[in-house]
Amino acid sequence: MAVLLDVTPLREHPAYLRLYAGFSLSNIGTQLSNVAIGLQVYAITRSTAAVGLVGLFALVPLVVMGLYGGTLIDRHDRRFVALVAQCVTLVASATAALQAWFGNGHVWLLFLIVAVWNGGFAVTNPARSAIYPRILPREQLPAANALAVFAMNSSLTFGPLLAGFLIELWGFRSAYTVDAVLTLGAIAGLTSLGPIPPEPIADGEERPRGLRAVWDGFAFLGTRPNVRMTFVADIVAMLTAAPRVLFPAAGAIFLGGGARTVGFLYAATAIGGIVAMVFSGPLGLIRRQGLAIVVSIVGWGLGVSVFGVALLLSQGHLSQDAALALGLAAMFGAGAADSVSAVFRQTILQSATPDHLRGRLQGVFVVVVAGGPRLGDAVAGWATEHLHEDWTAIVGGVLCVVVIVLLGVFQRTFVRYDAMHPTP
Repeated sequence: MAVLLDVTPLREHPAYLRLYAGFSLSNIGTQLSNVAIGLQVYAITRSTAAVGLVGLFALVPLVVMGLYGGTLIDRHDRRFVALVAQCVTLVASATAALQAWFGNGHVWLLFLIVAVWNGGFAVTNPARSAIYPRILPREQLPAANALAVFAMNSSLTFGPLLAGFLIELWGFRSAYTVDAVLTLGAIAGLTSLGPIPPEPIADGEERPRGLRAVWDGFAFLGTRPNVRMTFVADIVAMLTAAPRVLFPAAGAIFLGGGARTVGFLYAATAIGGIVAMVFSGPLGLIRRQGLAIVVSIVGWGLGVSVFGVALLLSQGHLSQDAALALGLAAMFGAGAADSVSAVFRQTILQSATPDHLRGRLQGVFVVVVAGGPRLGDAVAGWATEHLHEDWTAIVGGVLCVVVIVLLGVFQRTFVRYDAMHPTP
């Protein structure tokens, strides 16, 4: 039995290799900007609630463009749609760099940049995910998803660490500038592909447009409980236990270290995901993929709760170094659990969705996967005004575990989902 990460898709499919390499570079730049945005908003406002608002300003364009962009992906050349959207994110990244170089002190401009960038991302990401089943055989999709999660977590490791280093040495402008340059990698990867038009559908059928097309995607979900549960499970995890918005205060108040500590916390989550994916070979043998998702989200919730305990104990019960070590270990475990969940959620979605609906379902997926954390940031930011950062993490993690276990009890078909005989 193979134990290590399966790199067969990279070895056998040059088109996938180029696309993978380009987006891996771009993802590092994205994480640079994510950390910089949070820190810059906090520097201007000194408010965790304001940092949480970043997620809210990201949410609306994610929802609108994720849903509408999915209809474009299903009707047009997926490569072209992804290229246009990626150029939008490039403009947003370049604008972020310019505002930092000119010493912007207005938080509203940062919110606007976040909105534009997430609108582009909401189209690019589902387009790329809908491309993979067209350039890879079905049996290699779990390996490709593990590789994608590995690359994302690598960017979540090196991006925040690099962000902390760059920001402390040269300020926010350096992080945003590097992001804009690295975004060119994704554009190059897409440019290297040939056209990928949508596959033909049955004779006499027309591809729906506009709101009808969006509705058809939701109608499909309405009759496919297992696919629907991949979304519901992730929403539960992100709305109840979203720790990212707590990181700036953790570095500034609880654990010390400032931007470097924030970078370490982001990196610990990602390193947990990397380690899980390095040893992800056996994931392809797991048939009860729905059960694996439930167990993984329980692990995520427990990790976030322990992180909250670390913040609580840092206030006189543990030294800051000991509390930081506990917090990093907790986020490491949470990151590992989240990565396993991500592999199986994407695999179920890709395997159980017909090609003519993949764009729309991937659009819904990006709304949930990317929009959920943003909304979770806003919820957690609001909660800190009443519970403070430590208890927000503790209560949120426990609530995550309780809700996902109850869903597993009441959604038995999802827990019994068999990858060898997939039923959407």
